[in-house]
Amino acid sequence: MKRMMLLAVLLFAVVATACEKIEDLLTFYIEEEETFTIDSGFPLGALVPATPFTITTNSAETFKNNKTRAELVKNVSLNRLELTITEPEAQNFDFLKRIELYISSEKQPEVKIAYLEEVPAGASVLKLKSTNAKLDEYIKGDNYTIRTQAEIAKPVTEDITIKADMRFKVTADPL
Repeated sequence: MKRMMLLAVLLFAVVATACEKIEDLLTFYIEEEETFTIDSGFPLGALVPATPFTITTNSAETFKNNKTRAELVKNVSLNRLELTITEPEAQNFDFLKRIELYISSEKQPEVKIAYLEEVPAGASVLKLKSTNAKLDEYIKGDNYTIRTQAEIAKPVTEDITIKADMRFKVTADPL
């Protein structure tokens, strides 16, 4: 009986490991880097929309380079989103109280993809929390638009340019 239990546990471990390996082979990442600006002069506490930016996906080529096709993609989610101030260089994120990012496309509705409810004091880089929204149709399309909404905590006396580094996790079916 103990042999059967041991055999069952070993068999389960082998199957689980094999499934993980297959999942790893079918998973890849799409990296995007864009910049946006928060304009000076917004009142404190206001929800400030930054200029939306459109990203051309080039997804067909990305999928081909990863040995898959759009129709085989089964799951896309935002894996990482970091914001870094590029101008002015000495600026930190103390001017922000909170921030949210949204994605939309011509054929898909706007969806919140990342947020940070409380911006830490003195931070020069922010790591936003993903909403884990299903983003398949946005990434499969020709392009999508990212819109930012931020609540201002301190006066912004000059325009602030922010770089957004985004990484999307893509998983495809094997067939």
